[in-house]
Amino acid sequence: MLHESWKVSVIAMNGMVFDLPSPHGRMLATYLSGIPEAERDLISNRVKSGLAAAKAHGRKLGRKRGERPKSDRFAPKVMALVMEGRSHRWIARDLAISKNTVAEIARRD
Repeated sequence: MLHESWKVSVIAMNGMVFDLPSPHGRMLATYLSGIPEAERDLISNRVKSGLAAAKAHGRKLGRKRGERPKSDRFAPKVMALVMEGRSHRWIARDLAISKNTVAEIARRD
């Protein structure tokens, strides 16, 4: 939204001045504000069509399953502390990892 109290003008590279409170200035501002919105829509469409093409070619989308370097590295320590009866919150604080990582390790092992 334009604030006419700001007394803002747009000066083009060739020296033309567009006073934003005037009808021509408001038209220019409306036009210029529509360009980024159109670009966002174009980018969104490109991403969606790229994902659809990848899926059509049989590519797996999303997070890959497999190794979990951080949780695999902490798994022996976490399991030893779980066997001692420590709480997930205490283990997470002691090892400087998240409580969810501790819970996932405990659930997995």
